[in-house]
Amino acid sequence: MFTEMSGSAEEEPLAKAATVTEDLYQLRDTFFPENPDDKVSKLRQESDLALKLLDSIPPEQRKMPMQRATLEYLRGKILDVFPDFSKEAEDHLSKAVKLNPSLADAWLCLGNCIWKKGDLSGAKNCLTLALSKGPNKKILCQLSMLKRRMSQGAEIQSELVEESIQHAKEAIALDVKDGNSWYNLGNAYLTSFFVTGAWDHSKLLHSLKAYQNAEKDERMKSNPDLYFNCATVNKYLENYDRALSGFEVAALKDPGLSAADEVQKIVILLDKLVNLLRGPVRAKRMGSLAAINCKLPSVNPSYKRATIDLLSLGMNRAVAVEGKVLFFVKNESVAPLYYSLCDSNQTCFVLSVYGLRNDVIKEGDQLTLLDPFFRHVDFMWKEKHYQFKSIRVDFSEQVLVNGKALTSQQAVRSSIYAQHKP
Repeated sequence: MFTEMSGSAEEEPLAKAATVTEDLYQLRDTFFPENPDDKVSKLRQESDLALKLLDSIPPEQRKMPMQRATLEYLRGKILDVFPDFSKEAEDHLSKAVKLNPSLADAWLCLGNCIWKKGDLSGAKNCLTLALSKGPNKKILCQLSMLKRRMSQGAEIQSELVEESIQHAKEAIALDVKDGNSWYNLGNAYLTSFFVTGAWDHSKLLHSLKAYQNAEKDERMKSNPDLYFNCATVNKYLENYDRALSGFEVAALKDPGLSAADEVQKIVILLDKLVNLLRGPVRAKRMGSLAAINCKLPSVNPSYKRATIDLLSLGMNRAVAVEGKVLFFVKNESVAPLYYSLCDSNQTCFVLSVYGLRNDVIKEGDQLTLLDPFFRHVDFMWKEKHYQFKSIRVDFSEQVLVNGKALTSQQAVRSSIYAQHKP
């Protein structure tokens, strides 16, 4: 928008003001001091300088409606750089779109400003109007984000999140190398994972791929939220080492995030799992060996019985593993549920279960695990060695409890969106 202005000596002050405004937003998106107040103070200082620059533009360069619209837009955008709603910013942005209705960036900023005061439908109208001016990846990303916000508590929650995913894909189609668009798509898929009950790992895999594409854009490497959300995906994929590394990077980039707390939660969980598998469980193991039956009850005969040591890494289709629940492992996260089990060879392993109520499986129950996803966890973190065998099951149909299939009432498919808001 400002490229054409720079060719005229009269318009140079406007072009300079536009550059300063973009620099202000770059500061907002990349400056994360340990004390959040320092960021607000720095933004206040730089925004005051930007406003003084606007005030210094000669009156003769403010006469034309297009110039006045640009000035109102820049002033409104500068005032809107802070996280709280600014009525003054809204007023200037409203004047800008009245003076020049085709100014898409002004509509975009006005929509963001109105969003801050909680008028989501008004924000949507602004962004839709902005999009009517022509394809725009920034507007599509903002609309995608807004749809996710609108989904919270809505009856059509899943539908709105799917619309968010579609808008994110449309933005990528306009610029496949834009890291922010890929980051937005990753957030949309991660939100979809939570909204649908945190059990569909295909959404996590889509999210992870999008974040990996976002990381290819050098500009995104200063975004701590990218590392935080990517670490969150790896946590639910049970890539614990990658999750720990990602949260640690996010904490270094922005101390204000809860990334350090996430690291601590994972370490506490891993310590519990390792200690339970190594601890004094021999008596429980022997009891498990006696209790496990010789044949699989109510299982399709095409399934092959196996112990944990016979599993291949990844999905083991048409395989069934039996084990007795030794312990329920308390965990701060809503999903998954963790248990320690022992198979008929007295080999202990970790079981993570998605999509079930926490009262369905109890200590002492005998489980039959169908099509188990097997992982051998083995890595070092801060001089600690974490090593254990793990099975993950994603669907209630994969679990028989004491030989009985589970009912739909025992499954969980409700949203746990409030646990994470990307």
